[in-house]
Amino acid sequence: MRRLRVLLLPFSWIYGIVVTFRNWLFTVGIKKTIEIPNKSICVGNLSMGGTGKTPQVDLIVAHFLKQNINTSTLSRGYGRSTKGLKEVYTSDTAEQVGDEPLFYKSKYGDNLKVVVAEKRTKGVSYISKKYPENQLIILDDAFQHRAVKAGLNILITDYNNRFTKDRILPSGNLREGKSGAKRADIIIVSKSPDLSQVEQEKIKSEFCFDPAKIFFSSIIYDQLKPFNQYKKGAIENILLVTGIGNPTPLVQHLENNYSVTHLKFKDHHLFTADDIKNIHEKFDTFVCDKKIIVTTEKDYMRLRNLKSVIDANYDWYYQPIKTEINERQKFNLLIDNYVNEI
Repeated sequence: MRRLRVLLLPFSWIYGIVVTFRNWLFTVGIKKTIEIPNKSICVGNLSMGGTGKTPQVDLIVAHFLKQNINTSTLSRGYGRSTKGLKEVYTSDTAEQVGDEPLFYKSKYGDNLKVVVAEKRTKGVSYISKKYPENQLIILDDAFQHRAVKAGLNILITDYNNRFTKDRILPSGNLREGKSGAKRADIIIVSKSPDLSQVEQEKIKSEFCFDPAKIFFSSIIYDQLKPFNQYKKGAIENILLVTGIGNPTPLVQHLENNYSVTHLKFKDHHLFTADDIKNIHEKFDTFVCDKKIIVTTEKDYMRLRNLKSVIDANYDWYYQPIKTEINERQKFNLLIDNYVNEI
């Protein structure tokens, strides 16, 4: 794999030149950028998926809803079968709107407006016109969407795959060059282990960025939750089913307590009846009765309404997660100062 990526370097140089030129067009004003009305926070990354944006967006949404700030989220709705602009409702399916937007809407209901649109300019216009009382738009994965300009940009990078040690596509996983981080106001190193102060400072030095605005976040795993009813008795074996960008941390977490067999699907995979049949057949090969099927909370959004799952007599569970930020008060102060400034 490493040898193949080295061979792809010339294509990365070409891609990098094209992306850099595009960014330059926006920077000098040849390509127009629309400043989002009122307050807006963009949560994005330089890498292709799997950096942990969803729990970070969730954390920020919860933070501002607690302050009774009228909040909306706007994203593309990756993995959906529909096109164009659509407001998300709790009655929608992940196939219609994408798993992440449906997760936000399912969790917060009428307290949060959720919109999906490939063209963020249309999404911003829709929210501003239909909901003039809206005070804050949180853009999920729009760091490269230069046609709109958020007031505050938060860049997420995975501790185990930091953009400082990566290359541009296709020889690496970066959507644009590392210099793109200069557009960020805050950097969060996600999925971090417990680090000493010395280790944190060493990592901060990689970024050529204000160290006071670099934070570390970690994943917190809640109790497994059943789709329907709890399985009685102890659990020993888990068939893990994932369709997310980077399931490795979850696999490692579960392996601390269970024997885990992992069925990995592509990110945002839309599960079919045949997929479910194959999953159940695999599950039936487990000799031990102390077994369950586990998936992620995002995958649960795509699986929960499937007839092939609902009608089958199998023990399906999902793993809820949340993120915890070090120096949380300091982080909250930064985002509060931005949102509350006049």
